[in-house]
Amino acid sequence: MKFYLFSKRCMIKKIFLLLCVLKTYEFMTESERRQIIELIKREVIPAIGCTEPIAVALCVAKAAETLGMRPEKIEVLLSANILKNAMGVGIPGTGMVGLPIAVALGALIGKSEYQLEVLKDCTPEAVECGKQFIAEKRICISLKDNITEKLYIEVICRSGDRTAKAVIAGGHTTFIYIADRGNVLLDKQHTTDEEEEATAPELNLRKVYDFALTAPLDEIRFILDTARLNKAAAEQAFKGNYGHSLGRMLRGSYEHKVMGDSVFSHILSYTSAACDARMAGAMIPVMSNSGSGNQGISATLPVVVFAEENNKNEEELIRALMLSHLTVIYIKQSLGRLSALCGCVVAATGSSCGITWLMGGNYDQVAFAVQNMIANLTGMICDGAKPSCALKVTTGVSTAVLSAMMAMEDRCVTSVEGIIDEDVDQSIRNLTRIGSQAMNETDKMVLDIMTHKGC
Repeated sequence: MKFYLFSKRCMIKKIFLLLCVLKTYEFMTESERRQIIELIKREVIPAIGCTEPIAVALCVAKAAETLGMRPEKIEVLLSANILKNAMGVGIPGTGMVGLPIAVALGALIGKSEYQLEVLKDCTPEAVECGKQFIAEKRICISLKDNITEKLYIEVICRSGDRTAKAVIAGGHTTFIYIADRGNVLLDKQHTTDEEEEATAPELNLRKVYDFALTAPLDEIRFILDTARLNKAAAEQAFKGNYGHSLGRMLRGSYEHKVMGDSVFSHILSYTSAACDARMAGAMIPVMSNSGSGNQGISATLPVVVFAEENNKNEEELIRALMLSHLTVIYIKQSLGRLSALCGCVVAATGSSCGITWLMGGNYDQVAFAVQNMIANLTGMICDGAKPSCALKVTTGVSTAVLSAMMAMEDRCVTSVEGIIDEDVDQSIRNLTRIGSQAMNETDKMVLDIMTHKGC
């Protein structure tokens, strides 16, 4: 009799869960679901190296291909945010830092069809040719005047009397203009924003949560690629000496005496290690999110490590990763790709959602985690891409774990505190308004400081 009652209760529970799923899909059409999947596939893509200098190399490669011969001169015009994020990072396979070698290699060996893996064919011989190209003063890099777009790259390649031009704007791989000897081959300068708005599905946190938990598993299984690539990047970093080697340090015996050998310390070490490798120019791909490898790493590895060390199954990992990555995409829709707000804040918010759900959290607790993240990390500035980003990533993911733990205790920063609103989506909009509008002057000051050091 007891077994019968137990089985009956289990059946009722399964029916209830099924009804919840069906209720979700009353409000989400198959077309909308497909739109969300396509959005994720556009925003979560492989990249080798920091995405800003690599995007510049991509634009150079396209201009050089359009020219149809090796350029004699290359002029590069950039928005301030691109310049800021390209100044201090290692370029994969070169052992060098900064834009000139990225530009040279983009022209000499870059293939635009590789997208953000444009330099994956780099060889030591190519690097030497690139150094010679730089020494011959064939490259001119400067700021583009009178633009509002924060992500803007313009490249003009010249050889004799021939000229080719390529422009990327709005997204790291989004070409909006291509011309060859004055003949316009592509011109989307005035339509890009409208097209993106028309095709991008409208998201909120509830929709993100419901999609991640109810989408057919086979349709979202591709998100496991984020775990494979980003974990491999971390494990390579453990074997080498990249950047500040923060991830490797966190695995040391001395650090274990301070932080312990725990899930928490493993989350920090794996996430910071992958960032170490990427920022130092390791020739290894990572899966990016919304144009940032560090965002992809921070949205992925805390969730992966927590899932693995708590014996979660494949479906649970897939859904937690989807919840994390789609949350990041949702927040970036209103924040923009490049801003004065450190991207690890956004990415760690995604991983906090994924971890909360893996802990057994419901929607309300996931929302609590978001509120706690926003209350803690709003205002962390982006002062360019560089090896020390590993420190900020570690700060972000440590807060992600803390926010998830608070959420599971039903503890949430309240609407009488700071910028937090009772409505979690409004709190997100408060965060993104600060990052995209209020911190613009901060962004200018950061760039001024970065470009005048030692003057």
